[in-house]
Amino acid sequence: MSIEAPETKIVDSRKVACDGSEGALGHPRVYLLIPEDDNFVECPYCDCKYVYRDAAKAAE
Repeated sequence: MSIEAPETKIVDSRKVACDGSEGALGHPRVYLLIPEDDNFVECPYCDCKYVYRDAAKAAE
């Protein structure tokens, strides 16, 4: 059984930063790289899913 990511963000860059988006209640800022073969990456702290915009358009 697969669990959905709590939040999915469409981004224009393959390099993203995630800090939990909750200010002081978030997590340490991590920098993530979206691989070209998967076109998405998930934050290891909050499981937020970042999808590269060009891949999201192609999937529609």
